[in-house]
Amino acid sequence: MQQGIRDCLKRAAISGGLETAIILKNLGLMRDAAGLGAIFTLHHVRPPQPRRFAPNAHLEISPEFLDRALTRLKRDGYDFIALDALPERMASKGDRQPFAAFTLDDGSRDNLDHALPVFARHNAPFTVFVAQGLSERTHSIWWETLADLLDRLDHLTFDFGAGTESFDLDRAGQRQAVFARFATYVHGRDEREAVGRVDELARKNDLEPLDLVCASIMDRTELKQLVAHPLASLGAHTVSHRALARLPEAEAAAEMALSADYIAGITGRRPAAIAYPYGTADAASSREARLAAELGFAIGVTTRPGTIAAANAATTLLPRLSLNGHYQKARYASALASGIPMRQFKMLLRP
Repeated sequence: MQQGIRDCLKRAAISGGLETAIILKNLGLMRDAAGLGAIFTLHHVRPPQPRRFAPNAHLEISPEFLDRALTRLKRDGYDFIALDALPERMASKGDRQPFAAFTLDDGSRDNLDHALPVFARHNAPFTVFVAQGLSERTHSIWWETLADLLDRLDHLTFDFGAGTESFDLDRAGQRQAVFARFATYVHGRDEREAVGRVDELARKNDLEPLDLVCASIMDRTELKQLVAHPLASLGAHTVSHRALARLPEAEAAAEMALSADYIAGITGRRPAAIAYPYGTADAASSREARLAAELGFAIGVTTRPGTIAAANAATTLLPRLSLNGHYQKARYASALASGIPMRQFKMLLRP
């Protein structure tokens, strides 16, 4: 119950901050916060799918909202550019209209079915970041596995390391609290081991994690179909989708290099960009930015919220703005692009 109340209060505060940012933007205040432009990040683009329990709702937006957001940004004067063109755009001199680049993480099939038609309608280039292990069905998506598992169960037992605990999932707010407990567990220890235990728990309850991957993630054939479109490109997103900053350097570098090789095998050329899994400060550090540059990536993107500033020379550790499923109003995309929420309210709209 307490977790639910906190979530509601946080969303209300964020919505209020975004509304205030729109007012300040319309008054012509804090114009410098917008910088040169912005990189937007998305995950799922698909029609709403009502569920009893939806802890990952922030990761999905409707095609209609994407269409409205692009229309609003275009009206605001944004130039839609390919992500690969960003370093040159950042280095260019003189006054240019602000730019917006669009990225989608993980390679969901709805990126092909629902996002592509919207981007095509607006002539907006976009980059899909692909994790090899998901595309090749060798790795699971733990947050999706957990969402499905907790939605179907009314009672759960699990040992987080201090003995077996039991959870009555019918209690108000308990599913969300347990989901948060698992997220802390995954990020607080060896991620491969933790995800393996989540998968094992799912299989014991007749849920196959790799079936969820097959149902939602594009395979190699579908990725080739996607990049046949002139507006679409692929970027690297590692093999296993683990937090790189928590891996030994050699292992992190291997994840990045193998991911680039995989994309090159699909498109015929090595990708210019990589998205660091999770993308938070504790998951992607200056070490990863250095490794990306050494491996030949021109661009590395995080999920740290922010616009692209003229003085930002670290093109392998760039911020992005999340189009969040809890805030599907076109004016909110405009508010985010203004940079005002991050400058004035210090909000972290994480994907």
